[in-house]
Amino acid sequence: MRITMIGSGYVGLVSGACFADFGHEVICVDKDEGKIAALKAGRMPIYEPGLEALVATNVAAGRLTFTTDLAASVAGVDAVFIAVGTPSRRGDGHADLSYVFGATEEIAAAVTGPTVVVTKSTVPVGTGDKVEAILREKRPDVNVQVVSNPEFLREGAAIGDFKRPDRIVIGTDDEEARRVMRGVYRPLYLNESPILFTGRRTSELIKYAANAFLATKITFINEIADLCEAVGADVQDVSRGIGLDNRIGKKFLHAGPGYGGSCFPKDTLALLKTAEDFESPVHIVEAVVKVNDSRKRAMGRKVLHALGAEPKGKTVALLGLTFKPNTDDMRDAPSIAIAQALADAGVTVRAHDPEGMEAARRSMPDLDYRKDAYDAAEGADAVVIVTEWDAYRALDLAKLKAAMAAPVLVDLRNVYRRDEVEGAGFAYTAVGR
Repeated sequence: MRITMIGSGYVGLVSGACFADFGHEVICVDKDEGKIAALKAGRMPIYEPGLEALVATNVAAGRLTFTTDLAASVAGVDAVFIAVGTPSRRGDGHADLSYVFGATEEIAAAVTGPTVVVTKSTVPVGTGDKVEAILREKRPDVNVQVVSNPEFLREGAAIGDFKRPDRIVIGTDDEEARRVMRGVYRPLYLNESPILFTGRRTSELIKYAANAFLATKITFINEIADLCEAVGADVQDVSRGIGLDNRIGKKFLHAGPGYGGSCFPKDTLALLKTAEDFESPVHIVEAVVKVNDSRKRAMGRKVLHALGAEPKGKTVALLGLTFKPNTDDMRDAPSIAIAQALADAGVTVRAHDPEGMEAARRSMPDLDYRKDAYDAAEGADAVVIVTEWDAYRALDLAKLKAAMAAPVLVDLRNVYRRDEVEGAGFAYTAVGR
């Protein structure tokens, strides 16, 4: 099938490359000329394991191309996916849909025949209705069906998630649109990935409800971690104990400094605004957002406490800056709030991240960035594991201790066992243990 993907960011690029790998002809469109030029030269705008090779393979095979020309890319294709950004709108938390509606206007001007327009971007309930209204108003002469098809990709595991999904959600009541979407996802359907057809508004809400629930699990186990510290329990054993219940499951039950990234922060806020607009508040999600925000600041205080009575003038090495491993995404990363709390207390902050330092410099230009973990630890009074990159899971503790001014390890991801760290001569602080 012939597919056009509007937006060549995280969702658009991964989805476009995977569709091309299924054998479809895919054109990825973006207004950013620099991004398109980089993609044509084989340079990825994001870090995602396996993406560069996947793009290169399908470009070489002629199935994947990149362009800034939306009009030429939309004419005559089977499906047009809208995968542009929907960031939280400054001031009120609503999803900013200006990019979605702008793309819709351009699609309306370019379509030449029957086309399925698919909202892949994460959008509030009712957005598909507005997209359809724009298309109907601008092009009443063309049969265009609007479908909701939310993405469920985890940064750092996006290609695997796309090719081996738990489910594919498609929101449409039109049978012809269903036929086209079955064709788009036919390779996955043959692998028995379940396709869930729903109404369009239901599909839009599924995405927000899923992310809000996962964010709730993270926030729940973080509060349980605090209770574990207070009563002398171990949150990792608690997580295993409740995660073995099939009704709960073990995913997203890992205590830490709070959630961040491109999805949970903005999607929980957008769900709250939708609930507010429809006068149907979701108080649990309200609490999740508040607790998660305070959680990040509390982790900064945890580090300061580990430094002793007078932290001012001391040096801390932060290991891991991105909101999770295997990505270069710094959006709402806990490291930002932690670094700010340390700086406010007069602490010098050094930092290292395997992939995220370039992005981190844009939001935290005053940090002292180092080439590796041991360089960051040189003369430091504490090392803090903020993001659980594989590079930090087997640190040479003797080498680390020798580099430091004081052997203090604050493990905000519970990567290490207390006995091995304390046995190496460190003062050890963990989360919920």
